Amino acid sequence: MKKTLLTLGLALIAFITLTYFSFWSQPSDPEISVLLNNKDFDSISFANVREVKIAASTQYDGNLLKRLMQGEHYRRSWEVTVLAEIVYLDTLFGGMEFVEEGGGKQTSSLEIKSKDGVIYTLRSINKNPEALVPEYVKSLGVENLIMDGISAQHPYGALPAASLSETVNVIHTHPRLVFIPEQAWLSSLNQQYGNRLYFLEYESEGGENWTGIKNVVNIIDTEDLIELKLKNYKNTHIDYAALVRARLLDLFIGDWDRHAKQWGWAMQKKGDSLIGIPIAADRDNAFFTLDGVLPTLISNKNIKPKLRPFKDEIDYLPGLLYDFDAYFLKDVPVSVFISQAEYLQAKLTDDVIEKALLKFPKEVYDLDAEEIEIKLKSRRENLVAYAKKFKLILNEKSRPTNPLNGLYDVNLPEHLIKCFDCSQEHE
Repeated sequence: MKKTLLTLGLALIAFITLTYFSFWSQPSDPEISVLLNNKDFDSISFANVREVKIAASTQYDGNLLKRLMQGEHYRRSWEVTVLAEIVYLDTLFGGMEFVEEGGGKQTSSLEIKSKDGVIYTLRSINKNPEALVPEYVKSLGVENLIMDGISAQHPYGALPAASLSETVNVIHTHPRLVFIPEQAWLSSLNQQYGNRLYFLEYESEGGENWTGIKNVVNIIDTEDLIELKLKNYKNTHIDYAALVRARLLDLFIGDWDRHAKQWGWAMQKKGDSLIGIPIAADRDNAFFTLDGVLPTLISNKNIKPKLRPFKDEIDYLPGLLYDFDAYFLKDVPVSVFISQAEYLQAKLTDDVIEKALLKFPKEVYDLDAEEIEIKLKSRRENLVAYAKKFKLILNEKSRPTNPLNGLYDVNLPEHLIKCFDCSQEHE
């Protein structure tokens, strides 16, 4: 017994030692937006060129120990150089107007507006999850596990995700890979936003209709949608079939982070009613992958059930359902889930999947496309089964008792906290 305990103790000490060493095995001077063969941005006149060869980041480089303990992930895709279009904001679409700085807990962004009133966002390819690191994690000196976890996100996954969305008629934000050099337009924002890689895309809220859908009078976020429902309950609705289709697409591409703040709504006028058509935004976690000793342990369904890796098959579907789903979709018949899954299966042919992956920069395509293609085709075959299981889990899931994530500032009556179409009579 003593020998067994001693062996277990030594194994634990060895595991902790390897873990800490893996945290420290990172580049001494990591960089973001690294120019090919030239790390001095000041030596290049970007005004004379239209494209630039650039790598998103070197901060996820690591030795064999780091890759073993913390995962291989998409490290090579973060550090490979890709071709990016150079954009100047004073001439883009005839000249852009600054709206505001934005972004969530990881992404820096700038909202900008064109002369025709359409609002766009520059969303940084690079992420900074420091705000997500608890103080106790910092005190233990293991914050690198969270910071390095960004390497599990695909830096360019939004590009094929958008192509797949287009095929299946899910509104998306049309991301476009651009490099924003330091420029006079940025003024005091140059240090924070200049010389960086971004996705230039439509903002998922704003007055002007960019969706191509007729009779859209406004584009709003989820908070505004629910407030509109509060003001005009009987005439404010959503397209439930479209939302089911969008959520099944999330499952298909392995995008596990789909809370209320990740959605916009194109409000379409139909008679006296306004119908909200969902807009899928923020594809940071499309094709999210996890491997390595520590991430595999942490993503166990009993530890972090929502941290689901993109595999050939969905390994734990309950982890992919949110209060968002119970709020909007709990009362939708299973027949809608099945019909939308069958629609996706019919549309997402081998050819469609293969062409979507060509949206990756060539260097990234060579690294990742084959593996992602295999997984997508496998998940497609099971979409109807996933849809049925999704609905079964949803039937068992309780209605929310608190406002949806990120919507705590909305003062709602109890019936509008429970679900979007729960009237006072149903309380």
